[in-house]
Amino acid sequence: ATPGAPTPTPITVTPSPIQVSDSQAYPQINPTPSAVVPVTQPVTVSITPESTPNTLPTPIDMPTPSAPAPTPVSVVDDSSLDSSASLDSIKQTALGELRPLVDKLEVSPEEKFDTYLLLIRSTDDKKLIGPAHEAAKAIEDETRRAEALLNIIKEIDYLSRQNES
Repeated sequence: ATPGAPTPTPITVTPSPIQVSDSQAYPQINPTPSAVVPVTQPVTVSITPESTPNTLPTPIDMPTPSAPAPTPVSVVDDSSLDSSASLDSIKQTALGELRPLVDKLEVSPEEKFDTYLLLIRSTDDKKLIGPAHEAAKAIEDETRRAEALLNIIKEIDYLSRQNES
C-alpha cells in the first residue's frame, strides 16, 4: 500500500434465492445440471481508487487552446467626463451644431426625418416640426411614411401639452 493512499473498503455481496409462488404465472424451468452453480461462500469485492476508472479528464489531459490569448485593451481615462452632466453638455452642444446642418445631410428622406425627430425630442423646438413634416412627406414607402406622419402628430400633441403645463 502507498503511504497516504486510501484503504480499500471490502464490499460483501450475498445472493438471495428467487422465490416463485405462482406456478401458473411462472412456469417451472428446470435448468440443466451443468448450469446450476451453488453459492457456498459470499463474494467479496474490493474497490480502490486505482480499480475505478477516472471519468473526468484531469487538467493535464485536457487539450490546450490553439487560439492566441486576447490582446489587452487599453482603458481610456474618462476622468474628464466626471458625470452625466458633462455628457448632457456635450449632447446639447452637438445638437446645437447639428441643427443648422440637417438640410446639408445627403441621406434618404427617412433618415432625414429620423434626424429631425431626434432633434425635436431632444430640444422640444416647435420650429423643427415643419421641416420634419416635409421630410416625412418625402418618404416613398407608404407604411414608413404613415409611421413618420403619426410621429409628427404625437410630437405636436406632446409639445402642445408642454405649453399648457
